Amino acid sequence: MSYEVGGRPARRPPVRRIVLLSVAVVLVVCCVGAAGLGAWNFQALRGTSGPVREAADGFLRDVSAGNAGHAYDGLCPGTRDRWTRDEFVRYATGAEAVLRYTVDKVKVATKNGQPRGSVTVQLFRRSGAVQRRTLMVVRDGGTWRVCGDAPI
Repeated sequence: MSYEVGGRPARRPPVRRIVLLSVAVVLVVCCVGAAGLGAWNFQALRGTSGPVREAADGFLRDVSAGNAGHAYDGLCPGTRDRWTRDEFVRYATGAEAVLRYTVDKVKVATKNGQPRGSVTVQLFRRSGAVQRRTLMVVRDGGTWRVCGDAPI
């Protein structure tokens, strides 16, 4: 005599459902993490636009007031290595001296994990020329400084 055990055959676990649920959880965690990191980075960069503007503004204020020696102190070390104080003062107070300026745009970004700023300005020169320039501003220790081959 043979007996059949009644009932349903044993159910296999729903593998597809488990895999899809796992993928969905991973995607949600990644999206939330990316959004949080993006918001943190945005806040960090937004908070640096003020100091970047202030560094460029202070530098140009000194240059346009004829205080080029003090403006030289606001240059980054790399630029001070390329210009002596005397060369910079001669250039900044010469025929192409800046009489006044306006700040048009401030941008801050990171490059290799280091925040950097660029400040687009309009320079009104003693010669009557009006020039649009972009000043690069970098963090040197805890201080923001103007950088570049010809900073003004």
